[in-house]
Amino acid sequence: MRVLLVEDDARMAAAIHRALRGEGIVADIATSGREALGLARATQFDAVVLDVMLPDLDGFETCRALRGDGVWAPIIMLTARDAIEDRVRGLDEGADDYLTKPFSLAELLARLRAVARRGAVARPTVLEVGDLRLDPATRQVSRGDVEIEVSARELALLETFMRRPGHVLSQMQLLDAAWDLGYEQRSNVVEVYVRYLREKIDRPFGRASLETVRGLGYRLRKDGGV
Repeated sequence: MRVLLVEDDARMAAAIHRALRGEGIVADIATSGREALGLARATQFDAVVLDVMLPDLDGFETCRALRGDGVWAPIIMLTARDAIEDRVRGLDEGADDYLTKPFSLAELLARLRAVARRGAVARPTVLEVGDLRLDPATRQVSRGDVEIEVSARELALLETFMRRPGHVLSQMQLLDAAWDLGYEQRSNVVEVYVRYLREKIDRPFGRASLETVRGLGYRLRKDGGV
């Protein structure tokens, strides 16, 4: 395994580096976000250990930039901040796991082995189908340069479609994805919300991206209705 370790604290970096080397793991050290981006562009890594507090780009910005560059190696973020908001933000930016300082080196190694087993999978943090765009982290939807206001339920339904463009999704699949189990499942609720979405993402733009497949369900066209 080859790991990119991004840590500006020399003592912490040295301790982690020794632990990795003791496990037979090759590690390259970057002390800033920009240095990490340069190394990641030049070398293929199996995993990234990324500190949040860095002297130039912080860990969140670095994580977002790595994903934007198409670097899909699993990322474990290290943070001295244990606020839930920080953990959520890191995961939304594309991280796979996090550890709060101080942490056990044995636990870091175990988590590295776990994420490495999953491997790197291309997972765009922003969903794009044609010129239709959805950012799950910021909850923003747009078509071209026009931002579209959607409700939380409409967002959940649209995200389900955009993660499987071209696939026919049944009403039950859509209910499971966008409504909790305790919801009173009226037979026409999906139909109603698909109509809401069409009024927002299709009709104002002269598009027809959300198709009804009679007797089966609904499908978002792969070209976004262009």
